Amino acid sequence: MRLPIIALLAALPIAAHAADPWGKADPKDGKALHDKACTSCHISKYGGDGSKMYTRDGRLLSNKRELMQRVASCNAMVNSGFFPEEEGAVAAWLNEQYYHFKN
Repeated sequence: MRLPIIALLAALPIAAHAADPWGKADPKDGKALHDKACTSCHISKYGGDGSKMYTRDGRLLSNKRELMQRVASCNAMVNSGFFPEEEGAVAAWLNEQYYHFKN
């Protein structure tokens, strides 16, 4: 009986992380990071202020996990040097500003 309880308790942090992949990141920090490292690339691809990247028809992201993965991928592609918690802040801001994913 003890082993299933221990396994359940060990899985709780994983379940909590899955519900909100960026943890307790502050979206305000994410905006500043986004503006510094992401905007110029998005402007070069979409023009204007670059926000069409997030509002275009047929966008590929459908949940928080995918958004977090996309931010991590972009971070690696443009070598912005974000730490994981900074990626989380950017994802949290993008979700608050554009995506509004619940899951």
